Amino acid sequence: MIEEYEQILQRSKSRFQQNRIIGKRLKKMKPKEITRLFQELHDDAFKEIDCLLCANCCASVGPLVNEQDIERIGKALRLRRRDVIGSYLKIDEDHDYVFKEHPCPFLCGDKRCLIYSDRPKACREYPHTDQRYIHRYINQTVENSRHCPAVALMFEELHRQGV
Repeated sequence: MIEEYEQILQRSKSRFQQNRIIGKRLKKMKPKEITRLFQELHDDAFKEIDCLLCANCCASVGPLVNEQDIERIGKALRLRRRDVIGSYLKIDEDHDYVFKEHPCPFLCGDKRCLIYSDRPKACREYPHTDQRYIHRYINQTVENSRHCPAVALMFEELHRQGV
């Protein structure tokens, strides 16, 4: 990860309690207002953040892997379902499939994904801040402010706006 992104994340980690307070305030807003707000924040943040210069989510946050993801990964790697599960996945405390290890086993040294076109849905949608139902995921979005510099920038802007 480049130094600028590390600095953004360090600021966000030091302000994490403030981000949690902002999250509580967001929960009091109307869902449509939250969606509109985050769409703007998302678009602005990703004008400044290039995921390929970061890949911190791949190194520190594990996605949920669903059945369709297992099929896609298996096809990409020419492995059977049980071999994908046995080699790369475990069941977490919520009984969901997740990767056994971090960083992601498909993260290459150049921060590229070995299975990019076949990556899990959760990876495709991360950090989920442009989702229509973002109001349902405020707690996760607050948590993501510690892992994703784009989300951290969104919370910096929310703080500037006095949310």
